[in-house]
Amino acid sequence: MPIVDVTLVVPPDATPAPDLAQRLADAAGVALGSTGGETWLRLHALAGHHYAENQSMLAPDELPVFVTVLKRQLPRDTALEHEIAALVAAIARVTGRAASRVHVEYAPAAIGRLAFGGRLVT
Repeated sequence: MPIVDVTLVVPPDATPAPDLAQRLADAAGVALGSTGGETWLRLHALAGHHYAENQSMLAPDELPVFVTVLKRQLPRDTALEHEIAALVAAIARVTGRAASRVHVEYAPAAIGRLAFGGRLVT
């Protein structure tokens, strides 16, 4: 049930390819070890003029990708490190961004705090 939110910072007046969300979902699903239909991905494009880094001007190929992952339970120890590495590599490959520009945040575990169709994740 991983839910993955991807915010892609894009150059002004640029839009992501129409199939990008599907390609990201497929790649994230593999990286997270999901079977078909288990990884849900929401893609958000953020215009470059709505993003900044202090005292820095970024070239288009330096624009970042922000990824938030929500899972039932978080992987532990080295399993989390391996999962992050796989996810970053997959997102970087699909978006054409350097892995160093892909930033991943894991949300707190969904168990006991998220409901699907009114049913609490247990």
